[in-house]
Amino acid sequence: MAADGVAPHACPDAWARLSRDDRRRHVQRVGNDLVRHYGKRKYYTVQQVREANQRQKVDIDLACWSHAFFNSHADFDLYHESLGEACDYTAMKAEMLASLSDDSPSSWFDIDLDLSWLEFPDIDCSIFDFFDS
Repeated sequence: MAADGVAPHACPDAWARLSRDDRRRHVQRVGNDLVRHYGKRKYYTVQQVREANQRQKVDIDLACWSHAFFNSHADFDLYHESLGEACDYTAMKAEMLASLSDDSPSSWFDIDLDLSWLEFPDIDCSIFDFFDS
């Protein structure tokens, strides 16, 4: 439960309407943009992710998902708190990881979802340009 009494939830359900391939492309586009502009980092700032979303013309209903994947848990929570939103970082990150992995979604409950996007086992990192070289 958030400090304001609102239970955390996944941000807008636009993510659920995307196909698995579209989810992968979303993470790929934003991730490649972040690496191209700021170098490979474990986490990016809220501002950096916001700018990558803008450059990649990410729909406002999907922008939150980029933050769940590329921000630290603390930065994600502070950002959403500042907006008066109570989005669930862990649930959103688990759902995103399931889109990038061939494992079953239930296997993500056994790992620390606060790891950075570069530290997760079993995700297909070949979708990112910088892993090609």
